[in-house]
Amino acid sequence: MASKSSASPVFLISVILALVGNNDGGEITVYWGQNGGEGSLANTCASENYNIVNLAFLYVFGNGQTPELNLAGHCDPSSGNCTGLSSDINSCQARGVKVMLSIGGSSGRYNLSSAEDANQVATYLWNNFLGGQSSSRSLGDAVLDGIDFDIEGGTNQHWDDLARYLSEYSSSEKKVYLAAAPQCPYPDAWLGGALQTGLFDYVWVQFYNNAPCEYNSGNIANLQDAWNQWTSSTAGKIFLGLPASTAAANSGFIPVSNLTSKVLLAINGSANYGGVMLWSKYYDDQTGYSSSIKEYVRG
Repeated sequence: MASKSSASPVFLISVILALVGNNDGGEITVYWGQNGGEGSLANTCASENYNIVNLAFLYVFGNGQTPELNLAGHCDPSSGNCTGLSSDINSCQARGVKVMLSIGGSSGRYNLSSAEDANQVATYLWNNFLGGQSSSRSLGDAVLDGIDFDIEGGTNQHWDDLARYLSEYSSSEKKVYLAAAPQCPYPDAWLGGALQTGLFDYVWVQFYNNAPCEYNSGNIANLQDAWNQWTSSTAGKIFLGLPASTAAANSGFIPVSNLTSKVLLAINGSANYGGVMLWSKYYDDQTGYSSSIKEYVRG
């Protein structure tokens, strides 16, 4: 008579994963570059708190304007002294941390006047920050991992064209990652059309400074409704974008205890759950927010 066998541990783990949602664990993204007091880029990556760092911002571009990079108190691109960041970028990437260039911002001067304008901007980004060649690479020879669209003004035209042109630079040797930082009301007023292309690998939705869809005094219903809309879209990995302190935004801050005990449990079962995005490294330094949440975000 054959002996009775019990289910294997591997089988049981597979069943549990199927029940709680099929994702690969979350990551933490942070914005760096808008406060000289936030420490170096190399140390940011060495902290092991972040998986992706967005360099903020290329805040002037498009419509015939000469592109301008602003990294606040870290260095002055116009004088050429930001090329020293190349070694920091390489250090980050050697640790497995992706480094992206964020274009736009809340106070930038940017817009795309046509598909051809979008093509020219894509060419500029490729030659000056990605895998192309230029005599004016303001961050030196390091090759960034991709471009983050933090579009919060101007018009909603031709961002889809820019995404398409940038995606054409991806190759089997080096992928150009695309990210976006829309506001949480769905669809986003500026990037809604671009996100419909399905070309974005990461979408860190800003669940702050947006009262209709953010956390408020323990109530997560509006946040969860908006999250469900975003995770039903054509975008790739969806991140919960949060301020790292109460000083980092006018509203939307979630205390660590509420994030870890309520909010993450409500969202991290989504198949396209990506993790958490934080604004910004400077504010995170003040609170230690990423250190407190990372084991819960990553699962």
